[in-house]
Amino acid sequence: MMFHSTHTPHASGWHPGVARCRAWVQGALMLVLAIAAMDSLGAAEPAPDATAPRLRTGKFVLTDADRGYWAFQPVRSPAPPVSSETHPVDAWVQVKLAEKGLNLSPPVTPREQVRRAFFDLWGLPPDPADVKAFERDPTDAAWVRLIDRLLASPHYGERWGRHWLDLVRYAESNGYERDGAKPHAWRYRDYVIDSFNADKPYDRFVREQLAGDELAGELSAEAPAADPGWREAIVATGFFRLHVWDDEPDNSLAAEYDDLDDIMVTTGTAFLGLTIGCARCHDHKFDPISQADYYSMLSFFRSIDPYGLAHTGGGGRGTGKIERILATPSEIREWETAKKERVKAAERQLAEATDEATKTRRQKELRTVRESQAPFDVALAVAENGPAPKVTHLLARGDPTTPRGEVAPLFPTVFGLPAPNLPVRPTNAVTTGRRRVLADWIASPQNPLTARVLMNRLWQHHFGIGIVPTPDDFGHTGLRPTNPPLLNYLATDFITGGWRLKRMHRMIMTSRAYRMSSRTGNPPAQALDEDNTLFWRQNLRRTEAEVIRDTMLAVSGRLNRKAGGPSVFPTLPAEVQGTQDSAGKGWADSPVEEQDRRSVYLVVKRALKIPLLECLDFANSASPLGLRSTTTTAPQALMLLNDPFVQRQAAALADRVRHDAGKDLEAQIESAFARVLQRSPTASERSAARSLWTDQHARAMTEGIAAPEHAALTSLCRGLLNLNEMVYVE
Repeated sequence: MMFHSTHTPHASGWHPGVARCRAWVQGALMLVLAIAAMDSLGAAEPAPDATAPRLRTGKFVLTDADRGYWAFQPVRSPAPPVSSETHPVDAWVQVKLAEKGLNLSPPVTPREQVRRAFFDLWGLPPDPADVKAFERDPTDAAWVRLIDRLLASPHYGERWGRHWLDLVRYAESNGYERDGAKPHAWRYRDYVIDSFNADKPYDRFVREQLAGDELAGELSAEAPAADPGWREAIVATGFFRLHVWDDEPDNSLAAEYDDLDDIMVTTGTAFLGLTIGCARCHDHKFDPISQADYYSMLSFFRSIDPYGLAHTGGGGRGTGKIERILATPSEIREWETAKKERVKAAERQLAEATDEATKTRRQKELRTVRESQAPFDVALAVAENGPAPKVTHLLARGDPTTPRGEVAPLFPTVFGLPAPNLPVRPTNAVTTGRRRVLADWIASPQNPLTARVLMNRLWQHHFGIGIVPTPDDFGHTGLRPTNPPLLNYLATDFITGGWRLKRMHRMIMTSRAYRMSSRTGNPPAQALDEDNTLFWRQNLRRTEAEVIRDTMLAVSGRLNRKAGGPSVFPTLPAEVQGTQDSAGKGWADSPVEEQDRRSVYLVVKRALKIPLLECLDFANSASPLGLRSTTTTAPQALMLLNDPFVQRQAAALADRVRHDAGKDLEAQIESAFARVLQRSPTASERSAARSLWTDQHARAMTEGIAAPEHAALTSLCRGLLNLNEMVYVE
């Protein structure tokens, strides 16, 4: 639960459960007048489809209705509905609105427009100067310049890379009791961030993750100076190693298929928006995906060397090849040759030693040389065991002990494609080449799902809800698109524009639809489309856990903007450490300055989530997730008032305000509001702030707290950090 100020930009749209409060938890008074019901403030839940999905029964048979389902139709751009002078996004939105006699809502204020852009593209608040600059010149040209500036910043990749990490259930540990570390997983995280920042074509992004090791040879692996992209391609295959992994299963073969199923489910969800995993044990109950389709698609992945990691403790599975040195074969051979020469030299020196002291020293030097490791980076990556593919069978009820007929690699039959042309691999090849075939199909312009799914996700993150409100399910159990022509237009333009995502951000954000107000002061539209499925207004959105944390760091002036590298371990209370099987295991606190980096760089340990983020609906990291839940719980209010991190940011913000405004209370109030909300306080807010400061100053004097003025200002700043207005995108 957060708290909102008397400045309510959505007086008609917010439905707060009011609870007047004049005291802080643990003695501090609130700068608030009401408790907001966050569920009512988030994006509206989509209305259910008029008809429930049809349960498939009997023998699996493809019908004309299956083949004609909207999601499996080719992506074709619809004819423009109006004059070419109208922004294409607005044109398609207005067509749907016109059918109901509705119009787009009025534009948002310049300040709210700037805040929306910063939170959407950076996940950080604007500086007050950014807001003032646009308020002085709120033109279309200035707006485009601002968008381009935001897209050009490294913060863009940090924001949008996190969305992708949700989809691939990114974590740096295996889960289960021991929750062992996934070595070098952070390189995959950095690969994703860097790919978004570089505006890497999405079709290449897909191919690298699914078959980067098979692409590496084509990316000049023997000449990294000419094309270092092969390194990125290898790191990208960490996609296959991110799943939960049981190091002590009851049955290793069953566990291997569980891991493959995890990869199948994630591939289907992230790239295709299909619940393919539902066909593991039987034909899909609703979608035209048979069990044979499932295992035929699984055969593309079947030859992957199973994940395996040595550990201490009972039970276990074999150690697999999960790491790869990021060096070319020639670089590795050169280093190995040099190492052999160093070993020979050390052996000669040992043989020439004449006294015990020298022999002892030479033995130590020889041991050091023999144990020396190659000075190359290492990545968590996929591996196969040669060109001969493993045989894949259809498993009765998904049980690996009851195999049925052998299956060959095929795409789901509903797509109506011929059997793929599988490569003939040389005997010295290290992979079957099959994943490259799958990657090429998924990344093909002819695939009817790939571009649609990503454009729907893009729209969702800019509007709070997708054109298809169920972004991870384009099948019959999901909801149908509310504006099919708009989705087709975006998908087609995305493909013809080179699969470049930044270009599509510009298109959407320069539309009038994106820049609408999210206020609900339109009774006819509210009556006809309460859930805003037609996008007659913007949606009020609560920011994610990471954005709330990063915003606090930004306004307090403590944000460390360092990018990339090994993950950061924040300091956790002892009682939190004790929630894992061994307190402190696998957790070494990072230096204090490192702990103030952006949340995307914080370690993601499956058995030990960071309490502040977990409380605010952080991704579960166990399954692919395209749409996070937004909950309202009492612990959220307690966390945002009492967590040591929040208290530190409030104190730092107070120091910053004091530095900017001096000792004058009125100037401090003005400065604090400008830092946190990028605006001046209203008269009632200014009065409430003075009252809070006075109450807290008196309390500090009574309790003998040192520096009572600073304590009072810190309480005021903590109140501002708990305002709804700080954590909602208007």
